[in-house]
Amino acid sequence: MTSLPIEILAGQRLMVGFDGTDFNADLKFLITELKVGGIILFSRNLGRPEQIAQLCRDCQAAAAEQGLPPLFVAIDQEGGQVARLKPPFTQFPGNPAMSGEQEAMEFARVTAAELKQIGVNMDMAPVLDIAPPDVDSIMAGRAFGSDPQWVASMGRIVIEHLQHRGMMAVAKHFPGIGRTVLDSHHALPDLEIDEKTLQASDLIPFKTAIAGRVAGIMLSHIRYKGIDPVWPASLSPAITADLLRGRMGYDGVVMTDDLDMGAIKPSYDIYTAIGQILSADVDIALICHKGPDIEAAAGTIRRMLNDDPTIKRMGRRSFKRIIGLKRAFLSGRWASGYDLI
Repeated sequence: MTSLPIEILAGQRLMVGFDGTDFNADLKFLITELKVGGIILFSRNLGRPEQIAQLCRDCQAAAAEQGLPPLFVAIDQEGGQVARLKPPFTQFPGNPAMSGEQEAMEFARVTAAELKQIGVNMDMAPVLDIAPPDVDSIMAGRAFGSDPQWVASMGRIVIEHLQHRGMMAVAKHFPGIGRTVLDSHHALPDLEIDEKTLQASDLIPFKTAIAGRVAGIMLSHIRYKGIDPVWPASLSPAITADLLRGRMGYDGVVMTDDLDMGAIKPSYDIYTAIGQILSADVDIALICHKGPDIEAAAGTIRRMLNDDPTIKRMGRRSFKRIIGLKRAFLSGRWASGYDLI
């Protein structure tokens, strides 16, 4: 068996954003040189359906020509407030407007079909945050509601029907940001909450998602001071390694929210953030904007995989999770001749 090049082990741990609507020199560098595992699409990348489909084909072709695994191609298509794709794509009113199982099924069915048609294979949905009625929740316009069991049920349906149609679902934002009133896009919110309180409410939808074998879980950029008073969830071993993987038993792909967000970037440089991510047993670092942090992150992952035996061991487990997910949802059986142990 052949050992995997460190560049591939490292690159697959990154999902990145980019500028432009066609395959360009920046994308070529990200895919062929940094060997990133995935890309994420935003409004700045999106035009007519034919343009998006061509962009996705070109990106996948660039990876295939290098003998790399197929790319995760992700998008935030929740419906309502967060829907990157505009008409002619179907416009849904969003999670708060869903009144029952049929509407959740229809959203998942149509969304999966439309995303697959343009080459997207991962939807950063559903939102499993709970918006309590007595809190001016930042997620009130995006959450299914305030009842944990209702949120769990609706989320389960969306996950099941997206994934039944070959679309990877990513449940977010673990372990729940519905109690926050401060937007983590701009600053780092603190929650004075302990695990017992989360277990009784916020974690219920995520437990259901785990039981439903959700493809991925996205971490929040919130500091849960009763669990980890130092690190936000996206950088916290107590949240991912201990709670999500240890006590809740999730062995699927875990990713951060965007490391460019205001909750992270002003407080933690990219080297610190990546060090924490690897130590916490998080699989994928999400960096949504063009800039030097992407290359710096790739270099830091390579160095840590080379230099730290514990990180290297965890990194191989992480790579197996990523490749396992790609094999389950994407074509081909890449890396069958490599030693992944």
